[in-house]
Amino acid sequence: MEHSLLDYYKAIENASQRMLEAARSENWDQIMHLEGTCAVLIAQLRHKSRNLQLAPEERKEKARIMQCILRTDAEIRCLAEPWLNDLEQLMDTKQVH
Repeated sequence: MEHSLLDYYKAIENASQRMLEAARSENWDQIMHLEGTCAVLIAQLRHKSRNLQLAPEERKEKARIMQCILRTDAEIRCLAEPWLNDLEQLMDTKQVH
């Protein structure tokens, strides 16, 4: 089955939402797995977009999806920040010993 470019954007949006759910439950392993999924989808999207373009009506949906992804990413970063700070402190502690 051939996927449209919009299908890739929607799949990235879905993975992003799942990452947010994982961040809310502090499931950092799941987030890392989903980041890999997003990387593959983005690579596939880049490859497909060399030969395909979105129709004018699809561009509005793409803009909505991209804004949703950016909001989701910002929320994930806010949730992850305390965890990253803890990790940084742990790394600093281990370097001292």
